[in-house]
Amino acid sequence: MEQKDLDFFKALLTERLSDLLSHADSTVTGMTAPKDNFADPTDRASHEAERNFELRIRDREHKLIKKVKQALMRIENNTFGICETCGEDISTPRLKARPVTTQCIECKTREEMMEKALGI
Repeated sequence: MEQKDLDFFKALLTERLSDLLSHADSTVTGMTAPKDNFADPTDRASHEAERNFELRIRDREHKLIKKVKQALMRIENNTFGICETCGEDISTPRLKARPVTTQCIECKTREEMMEKALGI
C-alpha cells in the first residue's frame, strides 16, 4: 500500500477514534449526573429503557474503539491492508467501507458461509 493511502486511513481512523472517545466521555458524564425522580412508573420505565439502549450502543462503540486502535497499530507495523487469513492485499474499496477489517472479501465471505453452515 502506498504511503498516501496509509496516511489517508490513519487520518480517517484517528478521527473516528476521537469521535468515539468523545461519545464515551459524554455517556460517563450522563451516568454520573444526579438521578431523576419519576412520579409516574411509566416515565421511569421509559427512562430506563432509553438508558439501557444507550448502554448497548456504547458497548458496541467500545468494541469498535478496540478495533480502531488495532487498525492504527497495523498501520504503524506496516501490516494494514493485508488479509490475516490469506496474506493477500485487502482492496481499497473494502478498506474504505470498513477500515478496521482484517480480512479480504473472499476470506470473510468464506468465513461467514462456514458460520452459516455450522449454525454459529
